[in-house]
Amino acid sequence: MSRPRVGVAVLTMGNRPAELRALLDSVAKQHEAPACVVVVGNGSPLPELPDGVIGVELDENLGVSGGRNVAMTKLRDTGDVDVLVDLDDDGLLIEADVISRIADLYEADPALGIVSFRIADETGFTQRRHVPRLRAGDPMRGGEVTTFLGGGHGLSMRMLDEIGGWPDAFFFTHEETDLAWRALDADWKILYEPELVLQHPRTSPARHAVYHRMTARNRVWLARRHLPALLVPLYLGTWTAITLARSRSLGALRAWFGGFTEGMRAPCGERRPMRWRTVWRMTRLGRPPVI
Repeated sequence: MSRPRVGVAVLTMGNRPAELRALLDSVAKQHEAPACVVVVGNGSPLPELPDGVIGVELDENLGVSGGRNVAMTKLRDTGDVDVLVDLDDDGLLIEADVISRIADLYEADPALGIVSFRIADETGFTQRRHVPRLRAGDPMRGGEVTTFLGGGHGLSMRMLDEIGGWPDAFFFTHEETDLAWRALDADWKILYEPELVLQHPRTSPARHAVYHRMTARNRVWLARRHLPALLVPLYLGTWTAITLARSRSLGALRAWFGGFTEGMRAPCGERRPMRWRTVWRMTRLGRPPVI
């Protein structure tokens, strides 16, 4: 296999120009330069970009899924990219060998579909929710997993050509899981590589006003789109119980159940339940699709 060409995509809403510039500077300092860098302004104008960076301004906010699909299409149109690396606009590459490591991984394994970075704050701490496995005690334990982190990851363009891109209708939350389940069902590998680090401020996803509603709605859509019929009530029942146990806010619960109802009633796209062999594979990897 020839050396994979790596492209970088960044989605921004225009509210973090200093952080965006710092990220792009860290990309420019990579020992192995990316083949292409695209920045998408998701419903916002873009600040001045460094030379060579392609800017795309969208008239409306298409969400994480829609915006990343635009970036993916732009990179595909260049014809020079084998691997797409998505980076959060307030992240930072603290090492200069990230692009070369990504290329090494994809060059070594043609079946590699997705590589998940480790996300750590400026002290090196990784939040539990940023470890893509149930046993999250050791964020430095890498290996094959069943999902990946949206803030920093690599995607095989061959895989995307086969399984399709991000689920536009999801807008925000669980879009990674939707893509991961489709990749696993098509026999692609997902690798968590903790040595690939995206520095990112410590945050809570609940800072977004639509978080609770879309979390519930999109979980229902995941089940309806991808799970065998027998597992749908198990998956939704498990997450309902977990939400009730964790929630400390009546308002958040109302939003969650509103989203759950929306997920049951609204169209979720084409249903393609995963194979039972995929369920078994996910179980062996430590996360059966019921939690």
